[in-house]
Amino acid sequence: MQTVIEPTTGTWALDPTHTEILVIARHLIAAKVRGTFKSFQGTISMGDSPENSSVEVTVDAASIDTGVGDRDAHLRSPDFLDVEQFTTLEFRSTSVTPAGKDRYKLVGDLTIKGITNPIEMDLEYGGITTDPWGNQKAIFSATGGIERELWGLTWNVALESGGFLVGKTFKFEIEAQAAAV
Repeated sequence: MQTVIEPTTGTWALDPTHTEILVIARHLIAAKVRGTFKSFQGTISMGDSPENSSVEVTVDAASIDTGVGDRDAHLRSPDFLDVEQFTTLEFRSTSVTPAGKDRYKLVGDLTIKGITNPIEMDLEYGGITTDPWGNQKAIFSATGGIERELWGLTWNVALESGGFLVGKTFKFEIEAQAAAV
């Protein structure tokens, strides 16, 4: 079992080839639809304590990929992300607080379609490891969710049986590797 090593202070950049930003939405009330954002960049600034650390991530809104072209086109349309007018989604942390061994609450501002609201994520630090090429990588996992209508993502269709086509809550899961800059 690997011992968790605290990351050194400084700036760590998300490794896009080993990081996944997954969004999960309910469809037809019970089914889950998953999509990933394929293009993003981000940095983790590690302070001398978690409370003195910060995270910034910018996501290319048009890079959403659910594996279904027509659905992806709809998500990029003004009904959802409106990528022609709002090219990025942005997250800027406002606080990192300990929440148990190697666990933290990550709070920050999420901007979608030009609307900014606070969100809270559960963050787990997995430690630092060295890849086969000698590069140190810090490992993080984060989970959370948003009430999508707060960001102007209001498109929906009422179902004859009750409920709506698209759930009002979007969940997300992030698996991240970051390399020292």
